[in-house]
Amino acid sequence: MRRTYIALAPIRICDLGGWSDTWFAKHGSVLNIAVSPYAECRLGVRSVPEGEERFYISVDDYGDRYRLNPYAVTFDKHPLLEACVKSMNIPRGLDVEVSLHSAVPGGSSTGTSAAITVALIGALDCLSPGWLSPDELAKKAHEVETVHLGQQSGIQDQLCSAHGGISFIEMDAYPHATVKRVPVKDGMANELEKRLSLIFLGHTHHSSSVHENVIQGLLSGAEGDKLEPLRQEAVRGRDALMAGDFNGFGAAMIRNTEAQAALHPSLVSKTAREIFKVAEKYGAVGWKVNGAGGDGGSVTLLSGPDKNKRREMLAEINAMGDGVRQIGIRLNESGLRIIRD
Repeated sequence: MRRTYIALAPIRICDLGGWSDTWFAKHGSVLNIAVSPYAECRLGVRSVPEGEERFYISVDDYGDRYRLNPYAVTFDKHPLLEACVKSMNIPRGLDVEVSLHSAVPGGSSTGTSAAITVALIGALDCLSPGWLSPDELAKKAHEVETVHLGQQSGIQDQLCSAHGGISFIEMDAYPHATVKRVPVKDGMANELEKRLSLIFLGHTHHSSSVHENVIQGLLSGAEGDKLEPLRQEAVRGRDALMAGDFNGFGAAMIRNTEAQAALHPSLVSKTAREIFKVAEKYGAVGWKVNGAGGDGGSVTLLSGPDKNKRREMLAEINAMGDGVRQIGIRLNESGLRIIRD
């Protein structure tokens, strides 16, 4: 008899303090917001005699389906997914079918890769007795990228996807961090959801030499600690949300974006600047480049209280062309969720 598990992991937007959750920052503060649409992993499993094990991965967004040996993993077609499988101790005697999907494309600067990783590891965790805690899950997902694949990765995306909600993340010494849920006043969460907008910039973000130059500049320390303003905006954004101050939160978003631009002007792209001008014209109180910033990806906007102006703003943005469009979002409170179908 086949058992089915569905793992749903949220993405992340509006990461105040991003860049400070990295190894080269050493310590940091990040405020971020977990939202749907989710990264989804569907796992079907049934028991088979030992020696008859099978393990298939279907990557719906790429039209790929292939067989993988979970006991001798090689990084071939989709290294991120294969590294997730390698990181888990898959029991013997199982026939496993894994299917993955994300409604938001990778490279959108919303932690999509981390969400896919959290969803896959969370689903595979169902094959063994016991459950990984959100912190354990986030740590394992982070190690997939940094240890197994040797990539650079901050810690905030995995923590946000595993925990959900509005999170304030304090990293005392990379990669160790604590996550605290940010409490908001009654009704503010609903209003925040109505005012936040996620805008895709038309093409996906790709890491570039710009990021390497920024990192080298930060490591040299020639101009002091340029990440400190980012850390401060995470604190200010948290305090504004706790006080129910939308204008204060929006101001923290704007200051954070300019602090990103101070690291390197190209971290805030021309398209992002054009969208910010439209947002300001229609009374938006905040705008933020998501993730590290750069040539593509996405931005978060915080509208003013006038719903009609927000509607007009989004209509003008969606009419900009070149793939620029709004992606519908909902606040997520649960983090990773496992459903047995």
